[in-house]
Amino acid sequence: MKLKVLPKSQRKHNHYLVLDILSDEELTKNDFTSIVWEACVRFQGENNTANFNLWTIELIENDEISFFNEYKAILRCQRDFEDEVRSSLALVNNFKRKQISISCIGISGTIKGCSKFI
Repeated sequence: MKLKVLPKSQRKHNHYLVLDILSDEELTKNDFTSIVWEACVRFQGENNTANFNLWTIELIENDEISFFNEYKAILRCQRDFEDEVRSSLALVNNFKRKQISISCIGISGTIKGCSKFI
């Protein structure tokens, strides 16, 4: 028996956050994902964080020479939980005893719409 595909009206709706990251230490996509999950679990709790449907789409390193390592990231979350994710990420200030700053540049309903912020 073949499974039926859910209609679009019954699927979870996602939004995409474009983030600006400044860090003393170089980051990988796995490092960034663990930072996001730890921040959300610490501030919102496991029960709420499970509803966020978080997924790191892309981590882009900025090639300009500066004092900090600069990155842009695209993070997927469920539509009604953008503010909770943004507030959790605003509280992050260190990773592996090095300073880090994460700020949200914009929110979009599609990945293509995120390109105007990057």
